[in-house]
Amino acid sequence: MENLNLTLNEKEVLLFLEQKGTASPADIAEGTSLKIENATQASFLLEEKGLAEVKDEVSEKYCLSSEGVQYAEKGLPERQVLNRIDGPTAIKDLQEMLSPQMVGIATGWLKRKGWASIEKGNIIPAADVSETDDEIALTKLGETAFTLEETGIDQKVMKDLVKRKLVEKEETKSRTITITAEGEKIAASGLELTDDITQLTSRLLKSGEWKNKTFRPYNIDKPPKKVFAAKVHPYQRLIDQMRQIFLEMGFTEIKGDIIQSSFWNFDALFQPQDHPAREMQDTFHLESRSELPDEYLETVCSMHEKGGDIESRGWGGKWDSDVAKRNVLRTHTTSVSIKHLADNPEPPVKAFCIDRAYRRETIDPTHTPEFEQLEGVVMDRNMSFANLLGCLKEFYHRMGFENVRFRPGYFPYTEPSVEPEVYIEELGWVELGGAGIFRKEVTEPLGIKEPVLAWGLGVSRLAMLRLGLKDLRELYQSDIEWLRKSPVCKL
Repeated sequence: MENLNLTLNEKEVLLFLEQKGTASPADIAEGTSLKIENATQASFLLEEKGLAEVKDEVSEKYCLSSEGVQYAEKGLPERQVLNRIDGPTAIKDLQEMLSPQMVGIATGWLKRKGWASIEKGNIIPAADVSETDDEIALTKLGETAFTLEETGIDQKVMKDLVKRKLVEKEETKSRTITITAEGEKIAASGLELTDDITQLTSRLLKSGEWKNKTFRPYNIDKPPKKVFAAKVHPYQRLIDQMRQIFLEMGFTEIKGDIIQSSFWNFDALFQPQDHPAREMQDTFHLESRSELPDEYLETVCSMHEKGGDIESRGWGGKWDSDVAKRNVLRTHTTSVSIKHLADNPEPPVKAFCIDRAYRRETIDPTHTPEFEQLEGVVMDRNMSFANLLGCLKEFYHRMGFENVRFRPGYFPYTEPSVEPEVYIEELGWVELGGAGIFRKEVTEPLGIKEPVLAWGLGVSRLAMLRLGLKDLRELYQSDIEWLRKSPVCKL
């Protein structure tokens, strides 16, 4: 029988309960050879087998706090104030008679209880104020603790006194173990205090002792304990997959500083200095400043003001180098890509950056102030728009999206521009980033003569689709259950 599959500790507890019926873990420990913790553990195991019942009870007792003792003798603050006045009295005068702290506490309770009103700095008492339930309760209580039933005080009144810290609540937990009818039956069936063998050792085999031992049977139907193997975070695993795809396509990974000057984050990308993206609601601005690269100052300034030496009118106005020096938390990883191109103006260049960017976004299921972005550039002779679409299509196919299309878009520093979209069965077409060819207003001031294909893809949005999430914040929460249940891969 499964119920006979008992440990030695369980047998001791069961035989003790057969005599006592009901006992606490301390009683069992005192009447057996077990420690309290071992008796408790055995009791819970017996409960799982239906041989005992474990019941926990919490009793609450109340007594006056040190402050409550004081007010029980002298009266509540509101009563003390009321006893000092016969008519309208200035709060300032009362503070001198009692104390500012006492009057401060009393004022709120006088208004709440309707004992007085406050007008123009004066306390105006009500006509008749009889003794209230909380005052009566204070006289009933003492420094000895009693249960609520023993005091006879209303539960709401006691709750208010505890909230005011005039009464302290003591919680006492007790546990009792009671033998069940099935437990009595097993205990009375000739249960012996022998320990069953759970492991066959070489000593038992050599000595032959195993012949006279009882072996504990195993329940092969009992489900095993779940084991959660260590694994990479699902989001990090997806980022690593994207990185590997671009490395296999012949790209070089680049990194850059989180703090960037406005020059590299905006100006070098031909974003006007009065562009809305530079405002406080979109960008995290810092107090620090950066030195500007002297070799590009004149060309970038000329391009912004009059369009440089190409067929462009620029933005007009005056370009301010002081604005360009202001540091920001990078709003996109394009600032890393453009600086890499400036440092490597000779073709070919194939580089990508997958890293974090920062914007002043309101946190909601699809936006966070910090997010990952996958940025890439290809610069070489005879690069065309078709090469860009082919490169992106290859990436999304390797990510597992069969249907990919491109919709015309607009971005300040690329022309032509597109927005890649993938088809999701439940959602339809979903946009996942932006791409295009850098405008000459971007490349010419930096000495780049060949076409540059560029793209910026939203990593977190793609992760939501791949992981089946509806809330972006789940990627960053420390939810151990979600991490455990998240599959390592989907076939």
